[in-house]
Amino acid sequence: MSPAYQNRIELLQGTLDLLVLQTLQWGPRHGYGIVQGIRTGSGETLQVETGSLYPALHRLERQGWIVSEWKLTDKKQRAKFYRLTRAGKAQLLRERSRWEQLSDAIAAILNPARTDGEV
Repeated sequence: MSPAYQNRIELLQGTLDLLVLQTLQWGPRHGYGIVQGIRTGSGETLQVETGSLYPALHRLERQGWIVSEWKLTDKKQRAKFYRLTRAGKAQLLRERSRWEQLSDAIAAILNPARTDGEV
């Protein structure tokens, strides 16, 4: 197994939606821009495959959390750009709150507070 593969972190179900919504919080982006935003924002740790990204984008669009429109990229190529809706911004806040609760709960298990007499 290659070191790059060993260092990959699989995303928990639902985490990709949070990452996409957060990335779009920074402004409209096309699919490749979303992938790059997640990759660079995570210090090259998280890599989203297109086979995962586009179903997530379609799901988020069906929920009304993002909308898309065709535009030209800086390189004059047609691409579908996605942006957050008002409902998407509200969902992002809910998802962030849930993520913080989850990460706090995991941290509590990984680093339990020691009580008197425990080693």
